[in-house]
Amino acid sequence: MTGPLISVLLPVYNAEPYVAAAMQSILRQDYGRLEVIAIDDGSTDGSLEILERCRRGDSRVSIISRENRGLVASLNEGLAIAQGELVARMDADDFAYPWRLSRQAALFAARPELGFCGALVDTLLHGRIAKGRLDPVFRLGLPVLSKFFTIFMHPTVVYNRKVIDEADLHYNGLYRHAEDFDLFRRLAERYPAALMPESLLVYRLHPGSVTSLHGKEMRRTHLKIVGENLERVGLARDCEDLSAVGDRVTVDTVRRAAAFIGALEQRIAALPDTMRPSFEAGALNLFYFLYQLVNDEERPALTHELLTLTGKWNAIRRREKYALSPGTWAPWLSQASMWAGKRADWVTYRFKSAPAASVLAPYSMGAA
Repeated sequence: MTGPLISVLLPVYNAEPYVAAAMQSILRQDYGRLEVIAIDDGSTDGSLEILERCRRGDSRVSIISRENRGLVASLNEGLAIAQGELVARMDADDFAYPWRLSRQAALFAARPELGFCGALVDTLLHGRIAKGRLDPVFRLGLPVLSKFFTIFMHPTVVYNRKVIDEADLHYNGLYRHAEDFDLFRRLAERYPAALMPESLLVYRLHPGSVTSLHGKEMRRTHLKIVGENLERVGLARDCEDLSAVGDRVTVDTVRRAAAFIGALEQRIAALPDTMRPSFEAGALNLFYFLYQLVNDEERPALTHELLTLTGKWNAIRRREKYALSPGTWAPWLSQASMWAGKRADWVTYRFKSAPAASVLAPYSMGAA
């Protein structure tokens, strides 16, 4: 039986070291009925030449090339011309396993009511790949969780055509660098969604990625979206305290953020039993987001303040708890302990990962 046409949207901007392998991984899928729409967003390296070679070698590839307009514009252009009954996302620096699209097409065949789906990813860092694992939080309701964080890794997502036709599917430029979070929260309110508990692609972490280059702006936009969602469902009246810590991490903004978390938890505690667990999980995720944001400032006294005011010392790893305990009277000791902890995390990653070349060799994909 012939499966649905799948349109694969591949935005590209200065991805010369990676894009050939990304394209190769899509064109070698075990699912053949697909079109690849590559949008070259004004690349100044050799990305466009690589895409042109792919187009000459495979008629399923089409290219849009013009001046730089950003990721949101590229994705919306791709959505506008996609012909597929399913529309898949792919990033130019990732690898899709050969069975990615066939597994996702099978899911939509079994569950035609789905609006969109995502999957786990394996992570590629410093030439080594670690297997993805399903977070137990996803056993809770995705519509609620989507109010607190980006529920799916963006390059794993596939949309049902009906979402594009019925919901005016588009990425909103007001939420730059968190456009996926904004879109997923809107879709999850209207359509069923599913997370596939298997890794369907290899997600590359590197200094040139959007996450690495625009992390601070991404975090500010993330907090803006969370605030809007909480106001909409009546769990917050004013989210300025949440936005403030995203703009600047100071003693004052940390204290205001901690008070915001406390007030939010009190309101969630009054929710009905059927709703409370999902919102509690979302609020805990928000705390972890703030904890990481503050901790990245490498000012242990501020992280100590957040943990003390929120009463969340037992919510972090024991090693971090011990490292941050002297944060107010001996910040140098905390900094040294946290540095040692990061080194320990890297050693753990090495033990839990495998060389990328050995993982990808069966699929004839390089790991450059």
